[in-house]
Amino acid sequence: MKVNDLISWFEEWANPAWQEKWDNCGWQVEPGVLDEDAGVLVCLTPTLAVMEEAIGLKKSGHPVNLIFAHHPLIFNPPKSLLTGDAIGEMVRLAFIHQIGIYSAHTNFDQVNDGTADVLAQLLNLKDVFPVVNTQTGLGYGRVGVLQPSLSLRELLKKIQSSLKQSNLVISPNSDLDTPVEKVAVLGGSGASFIQSVKKTGATVYLTSDCKFHQFQESRDAGIILVDAGHYATERPACEALAAKFDFLNLAFVRLSSFDEDFRQFFL
Repeated sequence: MKVNDLISWFEEWANPAWQEKWDNCGWQVEPGVLDEDAGVLVCLTPTLAVMEEAIGLKKSGHPVNLIFAHHPLIFNPPKSLLTGDAIGEMVRLAFIHQIGIYSAHTNFDQVNDGTADVLAQLLNLKDVFPVVNTQTGLGYGRVGVLQPSLSLRELLKKIQSSLKQSNLVISPNSDLDTPVEKVAVLGGSGASFIQSVKKTGATVYLTSDCKFHQFQESRDAGIILVDAGHYATERPACEALAAKFDFLNLAFVRLSSFDEDFRQFFL
């Protein structure tokens, strides 16, 4: 499958036209690889570390010509591209080594098997529907039912195991023996959806990037807020996407080993 055909296939599933106005989905850098057989490195964030990984793979004989990322490389139009600047270096290296950079962000958040849907699958939620509908059957976040129900303690352990994340920030004074049936999930920064989650009847909300007053808001809304971190809540969707690409028999597919969390807990 050619790079152009892969992108067409993907965009039929997650149309960039569905992105938010502030977002920048689609091609970030296209250095002339559209007619090449697709060799893809999937990542959460397109960083210099990931670019160096792609270059290293290419030099070792793997036909990598596309970094497929969730987060955009460019959110706002840059006024300049300079050597030594992270974005400028990414663009320079992309053209030198003929490795394109493509991003699927808020369009990928909304679709089935996208960021939120994968979280729901990992927790084995049933009767799943979006927290906020954007179109028929699709939208931001997912809400579902645990069958059988779990105690909050059991659910937190399941989240830790499923996301490979031992560090969770949760609402204070939560009774760990509380039975939980309905759970909402949204990968990445989902604190702005607390009131929408309240309308769904979910009693636990798994997301990330929550601040002090958002924990207060969730308490007042009767929701137990669980912040598992941005990386931990979105990286599983990248893994699932790489597996989906693998079924397309591309020239090369790999999930990046150099994705970065950008946070570290000091224990």
